[in-house]
Amino acid sequence: MYLKKYDANLKDRRAVSPAISTVILTAGIVVMVLVAMSFSNGFLNTRMAESEFTTNKQFMLTTALQLDDIAWTIGRTETVRYSSRYGQVKFQSPALEYSFEVDNGNGWQQILTYQTGIILYNMPANVHTLGNNYFERVYPSDGSFLQQGASASVAHVYVIEKLPMAEGNYTRVVVAPSIRWLESTIIGLSQTKYLKFYAPALISGGHPQLSQSITLIGNNVTKYVLNGVNAVRVNVTYPNAGIGFDADFFKFQTQSVELTGLGGAVVEFYVGEVKVSLGMHA
Repeated sequence: MYLKKYDANLKDRRAVSPAISTVILTAGIVVMVLVAMSFSNGFLNTRMAESEFTTNKQFMLTTALQLDDIAWTIGRTETVRYSSRYGQVKFQSPALEYSFEVDNGNGWQQILTYQTGIILYNMPANVHTLGNNYFERVYPSDGSFLQQGASASVAHVYVIEKLPMAEGNYTRVVVAPSIRWLESTIIGLSQTKYLKFYAPALISGGHPQLSQSITLIGNNVTKYVLNGVNAVRVNVTYPNAGIGFDADFFKFQTQSVELTGLGGAVVEFYVGEVKVSLGMHA
């Protein structure tokens, strides 16, 4: 039987040395670790941005509710603080223009017009997105800018993502002032109907951005009283519609509301001017 003699000097040219194998395996593991780390960091940042956005949605709701405490008391001050890594609060003015008209038997007459700014929490859409044209009404559930009742809201809070916009591409939480109205009847020799309208108007204060906070200051309250009113009409327009803050951005149910059949009512209008400062503690 013939046995082939093994020659230790012969080498298998297809084999790879242990050193090269170790380098290849190590490089492969490093690449996989880097890919996993990149994915984990991206996933973590996405979840952090989502959590931050949800938290600051509540912060904006708190800010809106504070308006009712501030707007009707001159000099009253309140600071609301927030924490954000990805987003930023901005004040946009003017954003809304409200006008009141009355009919006292001589046709419609405009008696009051005022403008108000809005407060925005902006998070870049490339950090946190809900989808273009996303809209969520946070408070109140009714989309009318005219709210009835003693506990009715004086501001709308909602989430919107509208792209593109000249002001920037953001997922936003918006605080937009609205109007509350109350109706009562005093019974005496004749029944007299009373209507009261409460309208906060946000104006710009200082914006040093020294901290993550919003300071609200009651600046002024203006009162208008009219007698013998048969109907009231409230209108809203959009001074900065050209840069995207238009009817589609605010999504009110209607741009005009009429209250009729008032029978010579006494109507009172209260416009509470609130100064909004960003990043400045009280």
